[in-house]
Amino acid sequence: MRTTMTPRVKEAAFEVMRRHGMTTIFSNPGSTEVSFLVDLPDDIKFVLALHEGSVVGIASGYAIARREPTFVLLHTTAGLGNAVGAIATARVNHAPLVIVVGQQDRRHLALQPFLAGELEGLAGTYPLDVISPARAQDVPSAIGRAAHTAKAGQGPVLVIVSMDDWEATSDPGARASAETLFQPETTPADLGELPHLIAASEHPAIVAGSANDSEDGWAALIELAERLGSPVWQEAFGSRAGFPQDHRLYRGQLPADRTRVRQALAGHDLLVVVGAAALRQYPFADGTLVPEDMRVVVITSDLEEARRSPADLAVLGDPASVVQALLPSVSQRTDTFPPRVLINSTALKAREFRAAQVFAQLDATFGPDAIIVEESPSTRPLLEDIIPTRRPLGFLSAAMGGLGFAVPAAIGLKMALPDRPVIAVVGDGSSLYAIQSLWTAAHHDVGVLFVVMANGRYAVMDRLAERHEGKPPWPAFPEVSIGGLARSLGCPAQRIEDSAALQTTLRDVDLSAGPMLLEVVVPVEETFAP
Repeated sequence: MRTTMTPRVKEAAFEVMRRHGMTTIFSNPGSTEVSFLVDLPDDIKFVLALHEGSVVGIASGYAIARREPTFVLLHTTAGLGNAVGAIATARVNHAPLVIVVGQQDRRHLALQPFLAGELEGLAGTYPLDVISPARAQDVPSAIGRAAHTAKAGQGPVLVIVSMDDWEATSDPGARASAETLFQPETTPADLGELPHLIAASEHPAIVAGSANDSEDGWAALIELAERLGSPVWQEAFGSRAGFPQDHRLYRGQLPADRTRVRQALAGHDLLVVVGAAALRQYPFADGTLVPEDMRVVVITSDLEEARRSPADLAVLGDPASVVQALLPSVSQRTDTFPPRVLINSTALKAREFRAAQVFAQLDATFGPDAIIVEESPSTRPLLEDIIPTRRPLGFLSAAMGGLGFAVPAAIGLKMALPDRPVIAVVGDGSSLYAIQSLWTAAHHDVGVLFVVMANGRYAVMDRLAERHEGKPPWPAFPEVSIGGLARSLGCPAQRIEDSAALQTTLRDVDLSAGPMLLEVVVPVEETFAP
């Protein structure tokens, strides 16, 4: 029994965590974290995931939904190493995470004991900061500083803590970081040439980026687009929808190669990119990024996006606030754009049970309130055409393009937003990167619907190999049963092979009782044109 009235470092850390609303710990711990975790206070919730990538993925979904710092605990080199890909995704997806990484006992670190890790540079430059407290008593303050940085920068911050630090006596003089006023919705005092560029343009166009995905962002950009009569594209491979995709001015996802970008933007003399860099590409193509003589403006709160954009003007500030400040200077124009024709509308008329029919039934069942978390690369264009995003945070994908995000992120989103339907649409190959996450969903009764598009292969890789006119060395994997794996992890699963079975299952599914996985057998899509 402790006789001193001075709290331990771990108790001081809990107070800092409470102050910042970080009362849920997402973790897959090891021996270097045990001293922190034993006898947790009743108000601190612990969520276990069975792989560190899943830990960070679930926490990322939770943090994205709340836009507040979320606490993650990882185990030294192995844990951090397993999570690096997910940390990179968290950075680009703007997920505010405080990631505490356990380290060996600092009293013999100089001798490189078992489990000692070279942790500071292991995640590269993806964390916003890496903090190594000089002494145990500085740990609570470090966690507080990390929370401030994660919230201000909307990204992950690492704090490296030696295992013996938690039991040390805290120092009342080592005060945790003070409360600070954080106001992300800032507007530059001077919009520079932006009003003049817009007034001088005859045929402006708009690209909506992921960082404009908010109620205020949508409202401001809708008003700007309607005043200008401008078509609006979604940024290529956007992780979120920056504009309502059922709006009459919406024109779909901007292509991801220069040739088709120039074709899409032909006839326009100004491009206004809101909440993204200019412009995201995938395959390289020769030629200019945009049509000749087109001026480009970028509005972003991300300094790195502004720096790397080949633009005539970059305005640094909250996109919603900048656009709102711009509106008084924008005169009303008219538009003559015909209704958009879905690129993949013919797919809905096919008699064969394909991905298009699956997506149409999902939309008919769950409607605009659903959050679609996507990781099915070969069918993403179909998905975006058939299930338009009609509410903010209605769509989420991995901004990095790496696999293993959607399944855990959907769990975190549902934990943070229990009243909205959350549907993870993933390929069977994609699901295998974070299949362990299903255990966490089942254990905590998190009612996510996982729709696995099962074609038994890496279909996108096959399509890319065809472009190289060569034979790929990778095999198909039709023998893998995603449903069987789900059931082994405690998650109910059904195999769906036709439209009638899907309709019946969607009608009867009860997600209030926990998660459900549908292994939907579909043929391979024959084209891939991001």
